[in-house]
Amino acid sequence: MPGTTSSSSSVSQQPSVYSGRSVFHQAPTFSLETFSNRDFIVKDFVESLSESAVAPNRRSGPANQVNAFDPKPFIRTFEHALSRMAELSGDLEHRENELSAAVRRAEAQHASTLQSADKRLEQIRQSFNGLDVSLKGDKLDPVNSVVKIGQRLEELDRQRTRAQDASFLIQCWMEVSQRGELFLLEDLRRQGGGDGKVRCASLTRQLIKISQSLDPESWKQVNGINGAHGDGNHRPRRHDTRELLEKFSETLEKDLLKSFDEFYRRENFDGMHDCAKVLYDFNGGASVIGAFVNQHQFFIDRNQLITEELGGDTEAWERLADPDAEPPGVEPSLQSLIDEVKIVVQEESSIIKRAFPYAEQVMVKFLQRIFQQSIQQRLEMVLEKANTISSLAFLRSLQAARSALSTLIDDLKMHGLIESPESISPQVTLVLDQQFDDLFVPYFAGSSYIEREKRNLEELYSSLLFKFTIYHSRRRKAPTTFMKSLAKSGSEMLASARDAYVERLGSSDLAPAQKAMLLRVAGLKDAENANAQTEIEVSDEDGILSTANGKRMLKWLAEAIGRGLELNGGNETAKDVSALHQILVTNMGEIYLETALDAANDLAASQESVTKNEPDLSYVLTLKPAITIIHLLSTFIHTVLLPLAAPNISIRKTMSRSTNQMMDYLENKVNSIVQHSIDVILNWTSKLLSAQKKTDFRPRDDLSSGTNYLELLQTPTCQSVYNFLSRLHPLFLTAITPGHNLNSFFLELALGFRSLLFQHFQKFQVNAAGGIMVTKDLTKYIELLRSWELGEEFEASVEALTEIGHLFVVGPEALRERVRGKAGGWDRADLRAFVMRREDVGSVGVQSVLSML
Repeated sequence: MPGTTSSSSSVSQQPSVYSGRSVFHQAPTFSLETFSNRDFIVKDFVESLSESAVAPNRRSGPANQVNAFDPKPFIRTFEHALSRMAELSGDLEHRENELSAAVRRAEAQHASTLQSADKRLEQIRQSFNGLDVSLKGDKLDPVNSVVKIGQRLEELDRQRTRAQDASFLIQCWMEVSQRGELFLLEDLRRQGGGDGKVRCASLTRQLIKISQSLDPESWKQVNGINGAHGDGNHRPRRHDTRELLEKFSETLEKDLLKSFDEFYRRENFDGMHDCAKVLYDFNGGASVIGAFVNQHQFFIDRNQLITEELGGDTEAWERLADPDAEPPGVEPSLQSLIDEVKIVVQEESSIIKRAFPYAEQVMVKFLQRIFQQSIQQRLEMVLEKANTISSLAFLRSLQAARSALSTLIDDLKMHGLIESPESISPQVTLVLDQQFDDLFVPYFAGSSYIEREKRNLEELYSSLLFKFTIYHSRRRKAPTTFMKSLAKSGSEMLASARDAYVERLGSSDLAPAQKAMLLRVAGLKDAENANAQTEIEVSDEDGILSTANGKRMLKWLAEAIGRGLELNGGNETAKDVSALHQILVTNMGEIYLETALDAANDLAASQESVTKNEPDLSYVLTLKPAITIIHLLSTFIHTVLLPLAAPNISIRKTMSRSTNQMMDYLENKVNSIVQHSIDVILNWTSKLLSAQKKTDFRPRDDLSSGTNYLELLQTPTCQSVYNFLSRLHPLFLTAITPGHNLNSFFLELALGFRSLLFQHFQKFQVNAAGGIMVTKDLTKYIELLRSWELGEEFEASVEALTEIGHLFVVGPEALRERVRGKAGGWDRADLRAFVMRREDVGSVGVQSVLSML
């Protein structure tokens, strides 16, 4: 049937543990390989057993046929499977026992093998020890015997060589003493090559010793004539062995030097070493060291370049002399020499180490020649050239050269030279340091260096302040109405500084380039204009303080201090700093700041008596740069100068006292200018208030009823005061840096203005309409004061001004209440004075108020 065919086909496609399949039931078959398969799954195995338990005819029946479940096939199948698995388990256990027995047999055999190997190894070790002991024994010692035989042969060879040398030496002595000839040594010198010359030199030294011992008469000379000391019967010598040997030694020395030079050119360091060793015995190696150093190619080339022009373009030299420009660094030819010296010394140090047995001595001579000849000559040329440019160019060149040479010394020390790669020897280190110091001794002897620095700063400061001093000198010559005697010392200081600068410009020893630089700093075209002071044009800008100029002065001094610490730092640092501090105090403190502040103070004092025109307060613009420069000056001194002078307590105290005196004086000058300014403003404000008309606050009835009067916002006097003080506010914002000082200034000015207003409104009789005008004026004044941003501490004063207007406009009953409320915070005299200025003061209500006060 179709259904049966389909079912059978489906069963045949499923995996099974049977070897075949038929329509009759067969027991399942499987083996150990079934369970050892990697793809074995228990679930699939059980399902295949279950499928095998169902008869094929029952599995292929119609789908709608209902058959009862028959468990017997399953029981038989699983029983057969269990029995089969029990058989397999027994087989597996048997195989496991067999494998375990095989393992035990293999382990026993391995242990036996190891034991046998240990025994053989012990036998080998014992045999080796026995052999070693036998080799070390007296009877069986072939190695030691061979060594002893070799040493004995070497000793015999040395004895043979000494015997031959002794024989040859005796022959040479007999030849020189009996015949006055040195043929044997001459032949050895000519035919022996480099090694022969070395042996010849050794024999010559021995012959000289023999001559000194066997022929002492030749070494005793009187007035250059050979003679014997003794009786007249002494047999005269036949030959002068000393003279013969010394002449031969000179010839031999020349040959050795020639051989040394040939070895050097062929880079035969062993030959150089032998020649140097022999020559050291002749004269301590002076000749070979001199030949090596003097004939070195470096010195030959440098001698040819000794007249070489200095490098660097004109712009570089000008930049070197410009105090506001960064220095260009080391002069190019000097830097080139330093770079070449570094390479040559490092390369030659390895040659010296291999060629000389006394390498340290040669290295010292080589370094001394380089520093004392090549470097010193070039350094002097650079500094002489810089000195013709300007003092600053000389100082900057000196600093750059010292820094570059210091770097060279450090590099050579780090390299190690003849001790490379080990640390450099103490002797060479000492020589390097000594040569470095010797180069700059002429420039730092005594106080020469600090005097150069002082002269340079004085020239720069005088140039920068030249027009400033001219301007204020002319100002002080003008007629004034205040104490001329107080300004006499200041005028003399300005004249002294100006005259010293003009004299310096006219000096013949001043280099043209430096003169041009000083004129440029001073803002002049030529020296003739400086000499003719009356023809110099100066403007008001030349007479005011400049923060930029203050910074330039401090920058120049800072450069000088840094240069001094680098070049001349030591026990004299505090003394040098004190000298520079004095220059700064004199030029920046006295000539610059004090002069400008004195001028501003004089102008402020003169404006106090101005009555016709509005006072000129432009001098207050001096305050901001003055305060800034004073702050910079104080910070610089306390941060830089005083700490450097700390090691010397007395000098530091002197500098601190001088600084404090200067700062106190300058601050007092600033405070005096500020106080004079407040007085000038209040005086002019008082003058403006004095123009107030009596009718302003007591208009007639016909005027008070008019429309024009009621429309007025404030009186003309109030408007003029407001306009004057409003113009001052931005002026002082510009003149004084915002902060505590500015707030204090406006607060003191506001308190003074408040006092003027109190006094002002106590002078006028006020009626009802006038009270309105008083209130309007006060409102304008309060608006002005609040624009100054005085802070909360002045708010009570503002409220007091507001209350003044209320005292004039309210009725008697309201006045009584206000007086009662303000009696605790007001001065009773002020309240009474204001109430007394009311027009209705005679009324009963106002009188009752007065009785309260």
